[in-house]
Amino acid sequence: ESDAGDYTCVCGDKQSTASLAVHALPVVFMEELKNEEGQEGASVSLYCELSKAAPVQWKVGSEVLKASDKYEMRQPGTTAELIIHDLEVEDA
Repeated sequence: ESDAGDYTCVCGDKQSTASLAVHALPVVFMEELKNEEGQEGASVSLYCELSKAAPVQWKVGSEVLKASDKYEMRQPGTTAELIIHDLEVEDA
């Protein structure tokens, strides 16, 4: 999308200009989340791979998760990762 704009070819005192529009492709999951199990008190990592870097939102049910001591969120490049620390039975 950052390549969109007006481009000009100049030759002496003549020029030709064209406008370039770039239509973004939708983000798709290249690798989806997988079911995990963990022991109470341990940590577990959930991750997915996207087709391109894009902001993600992590939820449990309808609740949006926020980064905290309990929930650690990372997003290096196209990988989105959620680490849940100090697992409790209620985290299932």
